[in-house]
Amino acid sequence: MARLRSFQRLAAHFVDIADFLLVYIEEAHPSDGWVSSDAAYKIPKHQCLQDRLRAAQLMREGAPDCPLAVDTMDNASSAAYGAYFERLYIIQEEKVMYQGGRGPEGYKISELRSWLDQYKTRLQSPSTVVIQV
Repeated sequence: MARLRSFQRLAAHFVDIADFLLVYIEEAHPSDGWVSSDAAYKIPKHQCLQDRLRAAQLMREGAPDCPLAVDTMDNASSAAYGAYFERLYIIQEEKVMYQGGRGPEGYKISELRSWLDQYKTRLQSPSTVVIQV
């Protein structure tokens, strides 16, 4: 949840240049599986989409201003983006511009912030146009 709050702050800071989306995928540490000692919630392995939707509500509460999508039960989004179990991406015009490392070790908000800072600087810089006559 601490990472979610950091993500929420980042999204609020860059709301003028980017759209943010959270995608809730399968539970990394289900309470009836590979349990984490520091898990904030006890969420059992999702048996159906309704289970996943209920669990996703906790994410919604942690980032109320950010749109939320929920992966399918066949984990299509997680597989397509290699998100096991958390990952950051920037997608622009259907092209991956930034792909963070796999979480938890590779989940680095600071890298995402740096990319967005550089992008914002480019947007604010006057463009030079050369016209040949």
